[in-house]
Amino acid sequence: MSATKTLVACWLGLAILSISTVLLGSAGSTLLLAGAVLLAALGKAWLITEGFMELRHAPRLWRLLLLGWPLAMAAGVLLALR
Repeated sequence: MSATKTLVACWLGLAILSISTVLLGSAGSTLLLAGAVLLAALGKAWLITEGFMELRHAPRLWRLLLLGWPLAMAAGVLLALR
């Protein structure tokens, strides 16, 4: 896939995930909905690091660090809400 098509696909994915986050956030305040919003946020973090920042070709340690931080924050939020 060309770089332009990759960026457009990432942008479209981010737009869809952003809209779903807004819809889920306005649907109520249950732990399941909070988990779904955090899952969408993790998906957005993955799209940004792998697509826009093009880290899919970077060393594995960089990828783990940049994806591990949002994962740790999401786990912390879910533990605090539980």
